[in-house]
Amino acid sequence: MRLITEIASETGIDEQHLELYGKYKSKLSPSLWEDLKHKPDGKLVLVTAVNPTPAGEGKTLTTIGLAQALNAAGVKTVAALREPSLGPCLGMKGGATGGGKSQIVPADEINLHFTGDIHAVTSAHNLLSAMIDNHIFQGNELGLDPQRIVWKRVMDMNDRSLRSIVTGLGDGNGTVRESGFQITTASEIMAVLCLCDNLADLKKRLSRMLIGYDQLGRPVAAKELGAVEAMTALLKEAVKPNLVQTLEGTPVIVHGGPFANIAHGCSSVIGTRYALKLGDVVVTEAGFGADLGAEKFMDIKCRQAGLVPSAAVLVVTVKSLKYNGGVRKDELQTENREALLTGLSNMERHIENLGKFGVPVLVAINHFAGDSEQEINDVREACRRLNVPAAVSKVWAEGGAGGLELAAELKKLLDHSDTDSFAPLYEDSLDIPSKINKIVREIYRGADVAFSPAAKRSLAIIERLGLHDLQVCMAKTPYSFSDQPRLLGAPVGFTMGVRDITLSLGAGFAVVITGNIVTMPGLPAKPAAESLRIDEDGELHGLV
Repeated sequence: MRLITEIASETGIDEQHLELYGKYKSKLSPSLWEDLKHKPDGKLVLVTAVNPTPAGEGKTLTTIGLAQALNAAGVKTVAALREPSLGPCLGMKGGATGGGKSQIVPADEINLHFTGDIHAVTSAHNLLSAMIDNHIFQGNELGLDPQRIVWKRVMDMNDRSLRSIVTGLGDGNGTVRESGFQITTASEIMAVLCLCDNLADLKKRLSRMLIGYDQLGRPVAAKELGAVEAMTALLKEAVKPNLVQTLEGTPVIVHGGPFANIAHGCSSVIGTRYALKLGDVVVTEAGFGADLGAEKFMDIKCRQAGLVPSAAVLVVTVKSLKYNGGVRKDELQTENREALLTGLSNMERHIENLGKFGVPVLVAINHFAGDSEQEINDVREACRRLNVPAAVSKVWAEGGAGGLELAAELKKLLDHSDTDSFAPLYEDSLDIPSKINKIVREIYRGADVAFSPAAKRSLAIIERLGLHDLQVCMAKTPYSFSDQPRLLGAPVGFTMGVRDITLSLGAGFAVVITGNIVTMPGLPAKPAAESLRIDEDGELHGLV
């Protein structure tokens, strides 16, 4: 690693705008924005992927490797990524900083506590939770209905036993009521942090967050509880983006960490805007497959922030296509062109869907050592039929040098891209059921939406409060276009079941909970935490 002051200087950041966290990490001061705000923006490139599989697709890896390759090709490039959450790092996925020769560093620090942003979100969220219960205990001046408190607690860890809890048990411990925990990445405060423009906008968004309803059914916001100033104080450092580097010295702004299956899945607006002023090209990513992360990037983040993407890179692997074609995980190393050709339907649908936003698409074939040349050619041929450029990416094994073909294809695409054609999928003026139906029919290709009684009650509240202008944040399994994780490939004609709808008024969207999705994950049979080791020198091993 090189000193972060050197990376900053080469990126055009004066040292006076850095708030150092050791030698290799830094916060970017708001004063930097005053220096940058009049500069022209670079071009914004979204990296997304097909539906994730157990083999791993390498979306973050590709984002890092592509940024390195573009810099190697003479294009001033900055990457913008989300912060890893402790839940998946110590649970099923392990680390989230890339791999091989395309990593952001210091990987162990970024994967664990980093600069404390996620902890700050946890503290701010739980402060509000504590103040709600204390308000009720101290006399309940606002007349809050204890059975209609919608604000839960959070922690940055996978713990299924906390999904549903009862608080206030025991003499003198407050009102007994049902509640629960979410993972911090599902907190509305995380969404607000990632969508706000600055500290002042953060405070406004925190003020309008819904905490519950009073005895007359009136919505009660966080500002009425007197919690906003203290929450903002806890978040005042977290709102500043973080600067780190790749193994090849490419600058990376890492900020915010909402999941894409239960939240909106994009890094912060503030970090993206900084990056657009610092680079001629900004490569960013959105979580899980394009049906989740990319849709929310276009329909929520870009809409709210006024961002316009110039291109989308869709990451595919031979393994993911064979898996979508029916091959079991333990047989993905074996050549199976028949299954691959069947699984291509998944890639083709994602390409078609991205086209609906008016964004040109480039397919990145993330190369694995066991891929056969014929299988690679089958993917290339499918892309030719769809008139979509494709390139093989070997950034895991070769770093930026392994992404030069991909970088060259992207440069061609950017030279001819027309940002005037970009548009979100749905109009703000549509009501919430119409927005949900449009996503289900046009992105997922479902035939219908079935609303549960709870979801219908939520829709009635939305109608009563006149909140039709909210955007929609779908909480859905990432593994399928449908709400059924095992329905792979490109299913059609299914009915999407909506279990409930919650309101994130600070973030500006309604969260639509489908199928069996939960906002607090559980640990797998063998958590990644079991493989983590720390040696006598304090070096971590097994965090991959």
